[in-house]
Amino acid sequence: MKSFYKLYAVIIAGLALIFIAANLFMIRIEKRDSGRPYRVEALRIANEIEQNGLESIQLANYHYIINIEVYHKDAPMFSLLENSMDNDYLVRQINGTLYRFDYRTPSNERQNNVIVAVNIALILMSLVILAILAYIRCKILKPFHALREVPYELSRGNLTIPVKENKNQFFGKFIWGINMLRENMEQQKQRELALMHDKKTLVLSISHDIKTPLSAIKLYSQALSRGLYKDAAKKIEVAESINEKADEIEKFISQIIKASNEDFLDLETNQGEFYLTELIYKISEYYKEKLELIRITFTIDNYSDCLLKGDLDRSIEVLQNIIENAVKYGDGHYIRIAFAEESDCQLITVQNSGCTLPETELPHIFDSFWRGSNTGSNTGSGLGLAICRQLMYKMNGDIFA
Repeated sequence: MKSFYKLYAVIIAGLALIFIAANLFMIRIEKRDSGRPYRVEALRIANEIEQNGLESIQLANYHYIINIEVYHKDAPMFSLLENSMDNDYLVRQINGTLYRFDYRTPSNERQNNVIVAVNIALILMSLVILAILAYIRCKILKPFHALREVPYELSRGNLTIPVKENKNQFFGKFIWGINMLRENMEQQKQRELALMHDKKTLVLSISHDIKTPLSAIKLYSQALSRGLYKDAAKKIEVAESINEKADEIEKFISQIIKASNEDFLDLETNQGEFYLTELIYKISEYYKEKLELIRITFTIDNYSDCLLKGDLDRSIEVLQNIIENAVKYGDGHYIRIAFAEESDCQLITVQNSGCTLPETELPHIFDSFWRGSNTGSNTGSGLGLAICRQLMYKMNGDIFA
């Protein structure tokens, strides 16, 4: 805001300089032009009198000369000068006779009106500029200044203080989005804390449950190692018991793995309706320029617009994950989006050039943390397609390869 105040002061100083310069310029013009018009008229009248006499003069045709008096030789000199204090005048000798020309000065009133009008225009312009600057300060800079600490606080994990919402046409939606981000981060933090608590509880519970079959296995194994069981039938029975206890432990481990996967991919969707055009427009807008920069041909086939049921944002996320995989693991020649309809469902196919997976790996590409043999040196978590599948299931859709 300090920089804005400095700019504010500079603009005010600039407007003041413009105001002063304009007035000085107009005053200079006024001084330069003053005295000339009536002299021109007096010269014209003098020429007319010299040629045609005083009777030919019609003062109504002149703007500055208002009266003409003749000085007669037998009249005293002061008569030529009488009433000289009432009007400005010129004395001219024409054909040996002195004439007094009373005149009005150039229209000072008119020039003053021009100066006043220019000053009013400058003042109004200054007020408009200052009002615009004040509006920018109140509606743009001040709200933005209030938001300057929000990213820092979010990075520190301070998620409890909401941003004050307002109906600002410039930042209203932005502030709403920041609050949504803060709330989502806070909810995610709470879910993570609850998940950690549940996992610890689950691990402690299952660890305790595992101790029982594990202790039995240890006892059976010690007895077998010491040769306590002489009967072959008894040994078989003990071996079967060890196998049963191992199955119990394996069951507990499966529960841990299942619970971890379910909690990890606990994704939310907001079911609604959207048009296919909206989805494809967002994808095209995002990837058209991006893929052009890396010289991948990106084509979208013709399609018929239709109303789809699901979550638009999550649908965009699914397509983005698939296209990112196509960019990452393809050979960089082309990526194509095709469309088809089947059983009242809209099929969207993403195709890319490059190496393909073996048929034996296709059933696993949507598994969590699984990565195919075509990944090469590319890094990844193996979660992208698993997330896509979960999202499609949540939206009552499907995804397959």
